[in-house]
Amino acid sequence: MLALDFEGTKARAEQGNVSAQYNLGVMFDNGLGVTEDPAEAARWYRLAAEQGDPEAQSNLGVLFDAGRGVPQDFVEAVKWYHKAAVQGHARAQYNLGLMYENGLGVRPSDAEAAAWYRQAAERGIVAAQSNLGCLYAHGRGVPQDYAEAHRWNMLGAQSGSAQAQFNLGVLHAKGLGVPIDYIEAYKWFSLAASQRYAQAVNVLYLFAQVMAPNEVAEAKRRAEEFTAAQGRRH
Repeated sequence: MLALDFEGTKARAEQGNVSAQYNLGVMFDNGLGVTEDPAEAARWYRLAAEQGDPEAQSNLGVLFDAGRGVPQDFVEAVKWYHKAAVQGHARAQYNLGLMYENGLGVRPSDAEAAAWYRQAAERGIVAAQSNLGCLYAHGRGVPQDYAEAHRWNMLGAQSGSAQAQFNLGVLHAKGLGVPIDYIEAYKWFSLAASQRYAQAVNVLYLFAQVMAPNEVAEAKRRAEEFTAAQGRRH
């Protein structure tokens, strides 16, 4: 828990204490015990980041990525994400994957995106799991492998990712890596739609027009069973 002793934290930060510099950055970043000031947050994050603190490096990358408190600079964002990512910072690894996938601050590279998503996914970043699943499904940056696409999307879906749940619906609807199963597809689409995932809402309506009422009822039962099981897990 971040202690909100602003004056004490500031005094330690000014003496070069890296944890205090990072904490002061967080306080200015979020308006905790002090008026929110992204520029001051960036200044203190940078001091901690230059001492090698991965949390500060990642947060500084986010500020450059968004142009918050500093001029937007994707190259700088990539630089700081990378410094944190190579230290095993999962969120920075995910963000670095996004930069490579979208060609922001770096030459686009699906292979690099997949490599960083994988590291973040293995550390439990849900969005990285679904993004890696998408890359496997389309054979972008990795050999096309629907079984791997299913595996990574299932991990994301079990953690509540609407995108991953929608992706699983597509795999089951098209029989990609799994047998075609419209009931299972409807189940996953309905779970994604319950989180207002727009594509799932649209597809669910179309499926409901062509599926028998008993099939829709079974799909809904499976969705409720999944939701109940996830509730017990947490």
